[in-house]
Amino acid sequence: MDPRITEFLRHIEVERGYSPHTLSAYRNDLGQFDAFLGVQESEREWPKVDQDVVVSYVLSLKEREYSQATVARKLAAIKSFFHFLVAESVLADDPTAALDAPRVTKKLPRTLSRDDVERLLAAPLAGRGPKALRDAALLEVLYATGIRVSELVALNVEDVSLPSATMRCLGKGSKERIIPMYDRAVEVIRTYLEEGRVTYLKDRDERALFLNPRGSRLTRQGLWLIIKAYVEKSEISTRVTPHTLRHSFATHLLSGGANLREVQQLLGHANVSTTQIYTHVSKDRLRRTYDATHPRA
Repeated sequence: MDPRITEFLRHIEVERGYSPHTLSAYRNDLGQFDAFLGVQESEREWPKVDQDVVVSYVLSLKEREYSQATVARKLAAIKSFFHFLVAESVLADDPTAALDAPRVTKKLPRTLSRDDVERLLAAPLAGRGPKALRDAALLEVLYATGIRVSELVALNVEDVSLPSATMRCLGKGSKERIIPMYDRAVEVIRTYLEEGRVTYLKDRDERALFLNPRGSRLTRQGLWLIIKAYVEKSEISTRVTPHTLRHSFATHLLSGGANLREVQQLLGHANVSTTQIYTHVSKDRLRRTYDATHPRA
């Protein structure tokens, strides 16, 4: 990979605090662009890469039938990279400055009804042992706090304060936020810590909150398989991903009258416009409920 791209990736990791997931996406997108430019060089002459070259690359992505969202993401990575080159005085002008990303129609996030959430949260309680206690706790945490999957698997024991019913979470850019929890979530976590986690614990120095049977930190993939199994067990027809509980958390708070700014802070959104999509979900659900209970003559 070109040294300038490597330098840029190091910049967004060290100085901007980008997550490993985002860093991987940038590496893939810029690596693909670098490959498109042709013959590998010890150090590419970036001043020769003009707007026409970038436009040709974007058109090639569309010809390969990439979705608008994917094309927009790849172009955003390229624009960030060229902005970096200008800031580092490698380029005098940014060839992507006048390029607009493809317009992406935002899809409303899938959410669960409150009844479906209750069925899902209750599903692990039909079992016994440390697995049932752990799974009940992690599902409650996802819905009680609205944290991201990556944030949940990164939680340590000391991040949970049972006396104050709060959870400390490190979000994107290593920004810390404190999230309150309702009483049931606190009690489920307490039971897991006292009776479930100690069974899985192999190394007394392990600080991860959620462990697998080997005593190691639970992974994102492991969490997804757990949720998938309980969705099937609960016979929920809606397609559910680990993010669905986050979406449901936000939507239910807003439909219950919560302040948009408060929900923004709980979710860790940098911009309130990102949170506003959940107000549309609430209105859409209200409209469907009205239509179902007030059929047209």
